[in-house]
Amino acid sequence: MSEHSESRPSADDLVYNFRRERPARVFAKLAAFGTIVVVLGLLGWQLYGQGQGTNSNSSGGSTVNAGGALTHNVAKGRLLVTVVAAGNMESAKNIDVKSQVSGGTSILKIVPEGTEVEAGEWLVTLDSATIEDQLNAQKISLGKAEASMIQAEENHAAAEIAVQEYRDGTFVKELQTAEANINIAKENLRSTENLLEHTRKMSRKGFTTALQVEADEFAVERSKLELDSAKTAKTVLEKFTQAKMLKELGAKCEAAKALKKSEQAAFKLEEAKMNRLERQLNNCEIKAPQNGIVIYANDQGGGRGFGSSTGVKIEEGATVRDSQTILRLPDLSNMQVKMTVHETKVERLKEGMPANVKISDREFQGKIISIANQPEPGSWLNANLKEYATIVKINGEADGLKPAMTAEVEVLIADLTDVLTVPVSCVVEQGGKFNAWVVNGPNKFERRPLTVGLTNDKVFEIKDGLKEGDVVLLNPKAMVEEARKEEPRNAPQEADASKKFGAAALKSDPSGSDKKGPGVEKKVAKDDKPAGTDGAAPAAASAGQPKAAGGFKMPTVADIMKQDTDGDGKISKDEADDRMKSRWDQNDTNADGFIDRQEAKEMIDRITKFIKSMQNGGGGPGGPPAGPGGQ
Repeated sequence: MSEHSESRPSADDLVYNFRRERPARVFAKLAAFGTIVVVLGLLGWQLYGQGQGTNSNSSGGSTVNAGGALTHNVAKGRLLVTVVAAGNMESAKNIDVKSQVSGGTSILKIVPEGTEVEAGEWLVTLDSATIEDQLNAQKISLGKAEASMIQAEENHAAAEIAVQEYRDGTFVKELQTAEANINIAKENLRSTENLLEHTRKMSRKGFTTALQVEADEFAVERSKLELDSAKTAKTVLEKFTQAKMLKELGAKCEAAKALKKSEQAAFKLEEAKMNRLERQLNNCEIKAPQNGIVIYANDQGGGRGFGSSTGVKIEEGATVRDSQTILRLPDLSNMQVKMTVHETKVERLKEGMPANVKISDREFQGKIISIANQPEPGSWLNANLKEYATIVKINGEADGLKPAMTAEVEVLIADLTDVLTVPVSCVVEQGGKFNAWVVNGPNKFERRPLTVGLTNDKVFEIKDGLKEGDVVLLNPKAMVEEARKEEPRNAPQEADASKKFGAAALKSDPSGSDKKGPGVEKKVAKDDKPAGTDGAAPAAASAGQPKAAGGFKMPTVADIMKQDTDGDGKISKDEADDRMKSRWDQNDTNADGFIDRQEAKEMIDRITKFIKSMQNGGGGPGGPPAGPGGQ
């Protein structure tokens, strides 16, 4: 095993060194070998899809070159496992400024977005013409209601007086009259009886005639009838007339009282309408409830990417409904990061985990405070993409941070010290097991089964199978035929199948099916197979596409076209990431300002040819043709 060779390093070596060393040092070394194109193209694709990947810092062994094989010295060191995801800054406490105008209205004037305002300052003017018309009409309705209420109150008061008048006045007077009539009738009766007695005496003496006696007798009978009539009138007055009149007058009083309450309620209702319209008129002028930076509440819908619904855009002339949020005033002293984490990595996160937040050239400490139970809504373009919103709270002061700033969050999963580690390119998965190849001499390689621990996109933790000081191949698939063989996974034993699927699974015999199970042919879309293979990947190309962590994975056209966020079938320069932009002119072969599927396929063709050239010991110092620019 020799020291560093003068030969040009392979793609796997470049991948490993690019991730371990600072970009400036890597580019300097790559320039010496004439392979900057590989870094921007090939290595960019190795990093593609890992914007939310798992990173680590590890003190692995040094890389050497022995007999033309890229090797790595196994050593103990520190393994720092993290999950990295992109997110956006937001305030943990936002004050929503909403429209309080019923029925909706339109925005006449609005403060420019991003303006710093203080509490009480003007923010928005809403159209108040309709409200003013309603307010004028309501003033008339309120006046009519007030007049009706006053009339009803007066009628009720008069009805109450009428009851008292009859009970304490009219009835007493009528009763007195009835009693007087009785007394008069009694006196008349007594007089007529006296006269009759005198007439009879005189008649016996012969001084009066029988006719006079008869007339006096009739006068007595009439007086008796008059007395009975007077007594009956008094009885009717006391027992019936009084009660009837009190009932009638009382009913009129109650009706007047009910009408009064109704008119009072109607007046209060009209008054409430008046007050509400006055408040809505005042609400057409919106002022800041607290200090903050104005953020328009432009609702872009719940989905991500092209195909998601677009909500109302806040601007002058836009219509807003009642209770719709127009502006947000974030509390800049209480900031947090909202990031989305892929479903394959979110299960590794837990609340309370520490995090490092990078924003431009600044770094902050924080921790996870919440992880969503449900994934974020996706667009039709990526309907199967499942990402979970995760909130990272910024610790301490966060001066200068503003909402919507892009942040890179690195969450610490594990920090292991004094553990054996090897680069991921050293490990090959075969048949569900992990293997590495130890160098025992020139062109002598021994296969070692491995027991691996924690892993990330850089290194594996080795728990068994290797020891410190062992020298392993960095690119086993390129050097050893055995490493390129795809071994089938062992079929589960009956006991394993019973444990996994239940005892009934061993007894089931689907009708018409092969008990061994038919083979399933995996169909690959034409554009998704590695370019330049014509459907049959060479051994070297297969070596570069491990199932697990066995080295470089060739990107597909579909991988490249994931950057087409607006779904128009081509990638604009605004949609491309920084790595692709750095090679834009070389990739945009037809100079139309876009990268289409054909140009993406041509990128992969160039990468494939260069990889084959490097693995066969060919290739010049000038590097490959323009690659995809990295994803």
